[in-house]
Amino acid sequence: MKVSRVLHAGYIFESGETRLLFDPIFENPFSVNCFSFPAIDFDREKIRNNKFDAIFISHYHDDHCSFESLDLIDRNTPIYAYCIFEELFILLKEFGFNNVHSLQLNQKISIESITVTAWPSLDRDVDSIFQIQSPQANILNVVDSWIDPETFRQLLKAGPWDLVLWPFQTMREIEVLSPSRATKADRSLPAEWIEQIIELNPKAIVPSSCQFKFEDWSWYNKAFFPISYDQFEIQMKNILPDCRVVNLSPGRSIVIENDKIESGQSLDWIRNNESQIKDYDYDESVVVPTTAEIAKNFQALDEIQTSKVYEFCEKNIFDKLNIIAENEDSYFSKFKVSKQGSKIWKLIIFDHQGTSKSFSYQFTSDGVTCLKDPGQDIDWQTEISINKMYGALQNGESLTSLYLRINDRVFARAVEENLQEVDLMEDPLLFCLYDQKFASYQKAQIKRLKA
Repeated sequence: MKVSRVLHAGYIFESGETRLLFDPIFENPFSVNCFSFPAIDFDREKIRNNKFDAIFISHYHDDHCSFESLDLIDRNTPIYAYCIFEELFILLKEFGFNNVHSLQLNQKISIESITVTAWPSLDRDVDSIFQIQSPQANILNVVDSWIDPETFRQLLKAGPWDLVLWPFQTMREIEVLSPSRATKADRSLPAEWIEQIIELNPKAIVPSSCQFKFEDWSWYNKAFFPISYDQFEIQMKNILPDCRVVNLSPGRSIVIENDKIESGQSLDWIRNNESQIKDYDYDESVVVPTTAEIAKNFQALDEIQTSKVYEFCEKNIFDKLNIIAENEDSYFSKFKVSKQGSKIWKLIIFDHQGTSKSFSYQFTSDGVTCLKDPGQDIDWQTEISINKMYGALQNGESLTSLYLRINDRVFARAVEENLQEVDLMEDPLLFCLYDQKFASYQKAQIKRLKA
């Protein structure tokens, strides 16, 4: 069995003449601002000439299911995707793939000499975990999931494991939204992961499903990735001294044969621009720039683009905000703070020069209205650059690329007391941008590709 790393959670598994491609990403950067780490280039024409017996997609997120990457694949290639939304399969078929299948959990799919099983993850509404078996190897690809307890019991029975591809990085997607409120990062692997890895007892393990950084100017590079490759390897040696840690850079391959793991021939369509993997450098003392400073790194919008953003803030946003107000469990429907019988949300938008424009919305039992100037008497604050807000509205850009800032300030004491029990993901802007919108990023990709 030959195992080749593509990028992030992308892999190729080869046994005999059988070649299977998993979660293909042939873009650098992918998901707008995720740059390969180490740096690489793709030879797109060579990718087009590659043939695969099937493609497996673990879930629909844009860093695993990208139509710009799938555009390089022969449309006759069978695709097996795990997704509870039928719309994904409709999109794949409309894009030209004529052999599309919905992966069912706990069922084996045999393609020539390789058998693939999609196992339930902890969040089975979103993603799945893969077992890849051949006469030469038994491999567990955890992708970037947490493992469901019952699945884990089944995986123990399905061993022994020659190789485990483990999502080693505990990324801080939520903490960077409000750095002043973030708890201190744990620089080691979660205890649950350690226990699971010990019980799985693989012969080899790959720190997997990450391998990216952000723009060179981004403070996320020091704040997003608390676990280094070195730290991962040290912990593995402490808990499983006989387990081999394999750092697979994009394009690199290994071959599993007769209980041995050897280096394999690299993929000729990925050029690695760095001699070795540079490690992550987490720094809790990193200086966090303001949203105004961050906004200066993005291009100016033209008049039409700008008007679309402001029209949304002044008119189109209210349908979504009224849904929030009507939700009895929402923070914005529990009127205990601020002006009696209301809560106030302030949205601040920064242009490419760092100049701000604010919108304030008052939530009451009668609905949501716009306020001209609420002063400091507010209950929630969201900041974003106008470029990124346009990207989310028009192109479905995901949260990781938005540099959103939520409640990163000190409110009145009564407000602070109420916020202790509130999840940042209740943010009204996040709800308005993403609620009940499936595959916005992929749809925008398809639109661009067709154009």
